Amino acid sequence: MIVLRDLHAEDKEKILNWRNLPEVAKYMYTDHYITLEEHERWFQSMLNDTTCRYWIIVYEQEDVGLVNLYKIDQKNKQCYWAFYLVGSNVRGKGVGSFVEYSVLRYVFDKLNFNKLCCEVLAFNQPVAEMHKNFGFQQEGYFRQHVIKGGESLDVVSLAILREEWETKRNEMEKRLKRKGLL
Repeated sequence: MIVLRDLHAEDKEKILNWRNLPEVAKYMYTDHYITLEEHERWFQSMLNDTTCRYWIIVYEQEDVGLVNLYKIDQKNKQCYWAFYLVGSNVRGKGVGSFVEYSVLRYVFDKLNFNKLCCEVLAFNQPVAEMHKNFGFQQEGYFRQHVIKGGESLDVVSLAILREEWETKRNEMEKRLKRKGLL
């Protein structure tokens, strides 16, 4: 079973450890070891920031990742999202697909937004393809947009509109039900 639960203060240390894992940091824009002090500032600001929302991803009663909305724009009815999973034992089990479906439902059904955006480092093609399978369209390609490890990396910008999600929703629900994820 997979659920998204609200973030709690006691998650702070776990999230810092996750953020500094090489297999997580590889896909983040951050390119340095995140100190306890830096993380504390980020965590406190995140708790009070109305333009973002975070959840812990729980798989089979184990915390396995983080998902968030950011740049939540009530006026323009849009926001961005991102997620990461920790541990190779959860990859390939449909957790990412469940998270994506849950975020889409939240953004379009609960927030009543019109657009959901995301950015993916260009080398991370599996995640870009997962987004496209859910109906995201590539809106941009930012060349040499992020520097990681002294190397300039490209970034793919993707987004999905409410009307595009409405055409994909039933198909994605059926797919997740077949896999026993819904």
